[in-house]
Amino acid sequence: MRLSRLNIKKINLNDIDSNYSGQDILMKLGELYQFESGIYGYGNLWTKLERIVENIIIEELDKAGCIQVEFPKLQPRKIWDQSNRWDTYTKDGDIMFTINNNLGEYGLAPTAEECATLFGANRLSSYKNLPAIYYQIGEKFRKEIRTRGYLFRPRTFVMMDAYSFDKTEEDMQKTYELMHQVYLNIFKRLGIKIIPTVSDNGVIGGKVAEEFQAITNLGEDKTLYDEKNDIGINKEVLEFDNKDEYFKQLGVTDVTNLREYSTVELGNNFQLGTKYSDSMGLFYMDENNEKKPYYMGCYGIGLGRIIACLIENNVIKENDKIKGFALPYDIAPYKVQIIYNENNKEEGEKLYNYLLQNNINAIIDDRENLNIGNRINDVYVLGTPKMIILGTRFDGNNYEVEDTKTNKKEIVNIDNIINMSENVQRLCGELKKYIKIVRWGN
Repeated sequence: MRLSRLNIKKINLNDIDSNYSGQDILMKLGELYQFESGIYGYGNLWTKLERIVENIIIEELDKAGCIQVEFPKLQPRKIWDQSNRWDTYTKDGDIMFTINNNLGEYGLAPTAEECATLFGANRLSSYKNLPAIYYQIGEKFRKEIRTRGYLFRPRTFVMMDAYSFDKTEEDMQKTYELMHQVYLNIFKRLGIKIIPTVSDNGVIGGKVAEEFQAITNLGEDKTLYDEKNDIGINKEVLEFDNKDEYFKQLGVTDVTNLREYSTVELGNNFQLGTKYSDSMGLFYMDENNEKKPYYMGCYGIGLGRIIACLIENNVIKENDKIKGFALPYDIAPYKVQIIYNENNKEEGEKLYNYLLQNNINAIIDDRENLNIGNRINDVYVLGTPKMIILGTRFDGNNYEVEDTKTNKKEIVNIDNIINMSENVQRLCGELKKYIKIVRWGN
């Protein structure tokens, strides 16, 4: 990517929201655009990062045998009346955006249990078709009264939601455990410390619910966590009349052993039981040709919250002042940013083209009339984890490579790059071992 084409705005880092620094940087750059409270447009960096997160989620779900589908975002009232949830979402909780016209009443999808149940029952008519897990990744809409933290609680957002169908409660629990592990795999690949916690079922319903909480100072939740035994519980459970049921699930006998953390919920799992199958009158035929209700589960991950968490947890400060942020190297859309002074412009272009030819995602700061110091400062506001500097010390053969987060610098010789040494791995990250590196002409 040529930085000149991103058309980023010049920003004052002394005027950044201290609570949500990373997202505010993107807002002031123009990479996030707020149309209205809780409604955003997304620039190049966010969009590419979202695709990376999405692909990781898809890969792990597909490995577990889940099937990707797509449900409508515009949902007719009649299917919500089947589950008796229309009033819950439109009057009691006032969560759903609704449309009422000459065609009828509709809701913009805040979730998709009704669609999933109808879709699944149409395909899973026999016990021979079970188990099955369907998932989608798409936009959801919720009437958040108090939006906060930019993408931590917007009114429209992208999420992955999955729905499982099983024959028995025991089978449902096995699927639930499978998805629990899938979630752990996803968050591990994303480099996010996650705490699985027992939680309230809320308006989704069912017997058992689990949240996947990420530790962050910006979180609106309070999570009690026993790191030694890997036990977590949402602090709000302590206020429930049936709190003992939650403690029993975890084997918790003494809450004083739990340490309190500020967290944000990035995902959740629910054991729905037969709630939707029964209420909507949808069943499968068992081995004896008798109608039986589906035992279902639902599973959700918020992509926007994941990205917001990644950005905010990797903010860089220098002398208590916001400097920018640095994305984890493995998931950064752009691995390196090429910085040069005007004397080394040609060499910078050679390096950039070389990386492109070898499928290395890089940014080159090709903007005119900027000194090298200004170019370096802008690396931090784009979250690029490494920069290659072609400054006064560049001799045509040795490159200065700096880690954005740690400020650790290395001098990497071109011959080491050609020979695919360890320096190549650190510099390029994504080079495949079978790529042949050929030195360009002088």
